[in-house]
Amino acid sequence: MTDIMLFAAGLGTRMRPLTDTLPKPLIPVGQTTLLDHALDLTQLPEIDNRVVNVHYRADQVRTHLYGKPVTISDESSELLDTGGGLKNALPLLQGDPIMGLNTDAIWVGPNPIPQLLSAWKLHMTCLLMVVPLERTVGHPGKGDFDVDESDHLRRGRSTVYTGLQLTRREVVAKVPDRIFSMNRVWDMAAKAKGLHGVIYPGTWCDVGQPDSIPLAETLLRANADV
Repeated sequence: MTDIMLFAAGLGTRMRPLTDTLPKPLIPVGQTTLLDHALDLTQLPEIDNRVVNVHYRADQVRTHLYGKPVTISDESSELLDTGGGLKNALPLLQGDPIMGLNTDAIWVGPNPIPQLLSAWKLHMTCLLMVVPLERTVGHPGKGDFDVDESDHLRRGRSTVYTGLQLTRREVVAKVPDRIFSMNRVWDMAAKAKGLHGVIYPGTWCDVGQPDSIPLAETLLRANADV
C-alpha cells in the first residue's frame, strides 16, 4: 500500500482571474473539478491513504472534500511550497516511499500511478514521472529534465515533469527549513545519483492557465469518443 499527497494549497496566480474567487483545484474542467480529476486517479487498491494540503481559500476546499475519504493537511496559516508542504504532512503519511501528485493536470492514456509504482526500485531516492515535450498540451514553458539510458534524470529540456512522484520520506524530513521547494530535494537526490525518471506513454495537459482549460476539455472529449 502507498500513501499519496495531493498538492492543492497554491495561490494559482497563473490561473487568474478565475482564481480571484476560486482555488485552482476547484476550477471545473469538463464534468468535474481539477481536484476530483486527480482524486479519480487515486481510486486504486494500491493507494491506502489520501492527504490533501490546503492554504488558499482553504475553507472552499474543505467544504468540497467534506465526507470524502481524504485527510486534510492544514497550511492555512502559512504557504509552505511543495517541499515544505510535503514535510508538514509527513505525520499524516505512512510508508516509504511517499507519492505526491499535483492537481493541475489532465492525463489522457493509462492511469500513471500503477506505472510509477511498478518502476520504483530500492536504490532510488526520487522517481518522477515525465512526459516528452511533444506529448504535452497547454504547457507554456520548456522541458525540465533529460533521461539517460539508466533512467537517471538531469536538468534538461526533452521531458516535462508531470507532477507525479515517489520520494523517500527521509530525504524530505532532513531538509532543515520549513518552507522549500521539491526542486531542492530533487537536486540533492540527483547529486547522489538517486534521481530517476519514468516516461508516461500518453498525453499530458498542463492546466495552469485559463487558456489550457478548453485544450484539456477537447482532450477529454476525444478520449471519451475512443
